[in-house]
Amino acid sequence: MKRTKQMLGAVSATALIALSVSPAYAAGTTAGDPIANTVTVDYQVGGFNQTAVQDTDTFTVDRKVDVTVTESGDIGRTAVSPNQTEAVLQFDIQNLSNDVVDLDLSTALAAGNDFTPTNIQIWQDNGDGVFDSATDTLVTYLDEMAEDEIRTVFVTADIPVGANTGDVADITLTADAHAGGTAASLGAELTDTAGANTAGVDTVLADGAGDTDAANAGDFSDTDGFVVTAAAVTVSKTSVIISDPVNGTTNPKAIPGAVVEYCIAVSNGTGAATATGVTVTDNLPVDLEIDDVFGVFIDGTVDGTGACQADGVDNANSNFVDNAPGTQDQVTGTLSDIAADVTRTLYFRATIN
Repeated sequence: MKRTKQMLGAVSATALIALSVSPAYAAGTTAGDPIANTVTVDYQVGGFNQTAVQDTDTFTVDRKVDVTVTESGDIGRTAVSPNQTEAVLQFDIQNLSNDVVDLDLSTALAAGNDFTPTNIQIWQDNGDGVFDSATDTLVTYLDEMAEDEIRTVFVTADIPVGANTGDVADITLTADAHAGGTAASLGAELTDTAGANTAGVDTVLADGAGDTDAANAGDFSDTDGFVVTAAAVTVSKTSVIISDPVNGTTNPKAIPGAVVEYCIAVSNGTGAATATGVTVTDNLPVDLEIDDVFGVFIDGTVDGTGACQADGVDNANSNFVDNAPGTQDQVTGTLSDIAADVTRTLYFRATIN
């Protein structure tokens, strides 16, 4: 700080002294801006006006560093599916500093997660508020954040296929303030200026405490996470002998020429996510020949014992491959979506060779 002084001449006891000071508001003023206050003294000698005297004090506004990171988008954890890629968490980052800063970004997995997300990446939104890897920018820091500017970033991760319903995994995003001023380059990390105030631009870290960082450390963190909603699909395959060449339909036995009906029951558990795109594939052993006259029936139900009921439909989504005897036949079928606590069936018949 530079201060200039001028000695005032003698004044009479009746001299009129007027002080005029310009107001200065440092809060919100950009770092590096000079603030000048000028004082003016008017006086008289022997009843006659004299030349006023003035003095000016000037100081430079210092840098106040403050940044926030706030979960945005979905409130609470984001629902995801096992084996999902680029599951998205959304954060808003704001520069509350009185200077342009760069913000170094980092992620960390929270302790106690039920599963480990992989391929964690950070993306800067293109301004539409919707994640799209084709239009958003993969980043490790935010460049040249203006005073009070807010930017949206997305943290994406892949969910392992083995994650179960109710499993959670939290990720902490931290933004650390660095010096701005040079485009396309991360500046030096900002730290408190030690010692007394200087004539230049000093730095004061004024950030609050985030989820994993301390106050007045130049960084801020917030945590968001994923919760898995998975299907709990199980399959049961049973068979019943319908007839044989000797006994017909009376107490038939599994002898060559006997007709076997297979029941494939696909179930989804209580509270599970709806299973979609359910495709059943059954490769028959060479000892069996598909009954192409009977067909393949899908989307039936089961009775109280778990046996297929004769209420399925034969439609274009079901197919079979009837190869020459002694070679393997194949049965396929696409079931309708299976909600929680629902069972759908696929059943067909084959002859024992």
